[in-house]
Amino acid sequence: MFSFCTDPSVLPDWQWFACYFTNATHFQFYRAFGVVIVLLAVTAPVALAVGMLGAMALRSRIWPLNWLGKGYVNIVRGVPDLVFFLFVPIALGQGIEWVMHHIQCPDWDQPIRQGNDFIVCRDAKVPPLNSARWVYDLYAFAMAVTAFALVFGAFVANTLHGAMQAVPKAQVEAAEAYGMTRAQAFRRIVLPQMWVYAIPGLSNIWQILVKATPLLFLLGIQDIVYWARELGGQKTSLFTYPHDDWRMWYFLALLCFYLFLTWVSEFAFGRLNERLSRGQATAAGERQRKAAA
Repeated sequence: MFSFCTDPSVLPDWQWFACYFTNATHFQFYRAFGVVIVLLAVTAPVALAVGMLGAMALRSRIWPLNWLGKGYVNIVRGVPDLVFFLFVPIALGQGIEWVMHHIQCPDWDQPIRQGNDFIVCRDAKVPPLNSARWVYDLYAFAMAVTAFALVFGAFVANTLHGAMQAVPKAQVEAAEAYGMTRAQAFRRIVLPQMWVYAIPGLSNIWQILVKATPLLFLLGIQDIVYWARELGGQKTSLFTYPHDDWRMWYFLALLCFYLFLTWVSEFAFGRLNERLSRGQATAAGERQRKAAA
């Protein structure tokens, strides 16, 4: 980045570090922090939407939907997250290519499954062969969002269903006695009030989601943990600046990053819980009423 960075071996310390931290490889490391933030910002609402659908299925009186919701929640909660993070991208990717293969290459006369290999025609590859690098990155990111949303959506579904059940049934019965349908009572009575019961559980799920982001490397994404290990190592093929083993300092930076993210999240959820508790028949709402009296 600087003109004096042509030969780092002859530079004094401050110039060496200036070149070291502004090297193009280090900017990949800085970019990885943004990837984590974007992943959280995209995954959180998607997982919340999946969880809401799952909670509605658990609440449904239509038994196929109810069984589907229970099956989804119980399967995901009963299988290690790592298995889903590996299974979902592979299964979804091969499923898309299988469909594209039958559309693009109907005259293909060889089996797709050949031992351990999954072979489709050239036109069925996803992403398409010879695509730009950003296409492959976007595809890997979309797979990551899908995997995270499916896994954490199950936990969100269980939390939201419990929050729906926590809303006093007497209020729902009173609403139906006044002529509201079950759907109207849910939309006007249950839905606005359930969030105050769901926030503590959603806060925990969010923190677990934050801590799970280092698993991005399993999906082919060079995340901050990957770059911290590579840049901090004494010997690496990715960096031209030889140095001692600095992994401890890189991982210390990651520790500070995640602690700061956790602190901001706790503060945000605390304020949100305080706002949602106003006027509610909960312990937090009662404390607010006593404080205002």
